[in-house]
Amino acid sequence: MSATIQVIKKPVLRLNPIDDVVIATRPLQPGAKVADEDLVCVDAVPPGHKLATKAVAKGQPVRRYGQIIGFATQDIRPGQHVHTHNLAFEAFARDYAVGVDVKPVAAPAEPATFMGYVRPDGRVATRNYIGVVSTVNCSASVSKFVAAHFTPERLAAFPNVDGIVPITHSVGCGMDSNGKGMDVLRRTIAGYTRHVNFSGIVIIGLGCEGNQMDALFAAEGLEKGPLLEPLIIQDSGGTKKTVAAAVAAVETMLPHANRLVRSRVPASHITIGLQCGGSDGYSGITANPALGAACDLLVAHGGTVILSETPEIYGAEHLLTRRAVSQAVADKLITRIKWWEGYCERNEGSMDNNPSPGNKAGGLTTILEKSLGAVAKGGTTNLVDVFEYAAPVTTKGFVFMDTPGYDPVSATGQVAGGANLVCFTTGRGSVYGCKPSPSIKLATNTPLYERMTDDMDVNCGEIVDGTVTVQQKGREIFELVLRVASGEPSKSEALGIGQEEFVPWYLGAVM
Repeated sequence: MSATIQVIKKPVLRLNPIDDVVIATRPLQPGAKVADEDLVCVDAVPPGHKLATKAVAKGQPVRRYGQIIGFATQDIRPGQHVHTHNLAFEAFARDYAVGVDVKPVAAPAEPATFMGYVRPDGRVATRNYIGVVSTVNCSASVSKFVAAHFTPERLAAFPNVDGIVPITHSVGCGMDSNGKGMDVLRRTIAGYTRHVNFSGIVIIGLGCEGNQMDALFAAEGLEKGPLLEPLIIQDSGGTKKTVAAAVAAVETMLPHANRLVRSRVPASHITIGLQCGGSDGYSGITANPALGAACDLLVAHGGTVILSETPEIYGAEHLLTRRAVSQAVADKLITRIKWWEGYCERNEGSMDNNPSPGNKAGGLTTILEKSLGAVAKGGTTNLVDVFEYAAPVTTKGFVFMDTPGYDPVSATGQVAGGANLVCFTTGRGSVYGCKPSPSIKLATNTPLYERMTDDMDVNCGEIVDGTVTVQQKGREIFELVLRVASGEPSKSEALGIGQEEFVPWYLGAVM
């Protein structure tokens, strides 16, 4: 419902007529009168936080967005600050109502386009890199040495190559060689190895690790060739000789990569990974629904958007099952929710361990509240498929991928699945970058945008300031997506961020 809110500048925002709370847009002091709600503040309420508009008895639900965000842990009076001191998570039954909100997707009058790199197999890239991928942490330094060799001066003769990217990580050994964790790691590495934004890959192992090179290639159907060169440090004669061999391999790939030039292609070739990190009380009001509006536009143009972070849709999954195109798609999502409940129980955790301290400082109290705002990133179109972590996304439209809520792990899965661009909303301030896929940062509020202007690409705070609507900001984001996909650098790219963000989901015991 938040995607249609017409916001004007006032001290509080009401998001739904049945809500028990409103959201402060500026600091409210005790005794302050809120005329539109006929309220007097009892407590100080920071911006982005909740103010009770009616009495709620202990044990009763509290609603925001017209949905339950938690239960009162004590009697709440009108005018009180509603947060962790008087509101808490409790499990409750949700009506999944599969498919009741499915609707036709209207085709646009004129197809949107961008300037992309068309690969020989017809796939379209937004960037043109060569990657140096580690099979294990033990080969990470060697991979970085290889990438560091290719300075801007050495790449000057290859203007159509965006750079040499090391893809390194901290795992690959000390784990069951035949377990689920190894399967996920190999699937993730293979996803990057095949990624459309890489023209070629040198993949480097140590030699004695659990993630053996030949087993990786066999499990994922990878084949050595002119654009995929495997090297093993122990077989190559050590660090210096492996670096020299890898540099030579990259040098043979550069002329091939440089032959690619951008050409005009349909926006249907864009796949966006949707992320939110460092969220606040405005995330579900401004940046997330604005990004959702942009996603609706991309889906209408035949593109793909990937919503993820399963722990951060918990409590709002019923809003997604209502948009599921079939019972089978809804069941895939529900199965992942049940898996996460069991996963948390096995590890002596709780689904309400989220929100983080920063989220709570920004006004989010429970995972239910955070999730209801987070799902808005996915827009309003039909949920057409659900994928496991790092699995290839083969369906066009709005899809879901099961991932943790930790942003680098989640985005790594999305990129492995084929996302060639990432859109990342933040209310507290994230500086996340992502190679090989450019990352666009969307600030939820104007003070953040002005404070971190070197990192933020879009100011969605203008929605709460009353100068634009959600739909207008969504159009602005969509047009920026087309420009960044065409080669315009995002703020994180301009800063050089994105080479340390490959973080595969680690499952299982460390041995």
